[in-house]
Amino acid sequence: MKALLWLVLAAALVVNVSTSFAFDGVRQVLISAGTGVVALGTGVGLFLTRRRDA
Repeated sequence: MKALLWLVLAAALVVNVSTSFAFDGVRQVLISAGTGVVALGTGVGLFLTRRRDA
């Protein structure tokens, strides 16, 4: 599960960065916003599934 979340997070970050070079205007903003939401969601998922050793 965590490996999949890391993979999705990495893919979302790569797509988010590459949209700056590939698209312009509204299309770039929409794709960037969508991948940003995915990145935030996977970050929260990774935070919630972390090991709690204290």
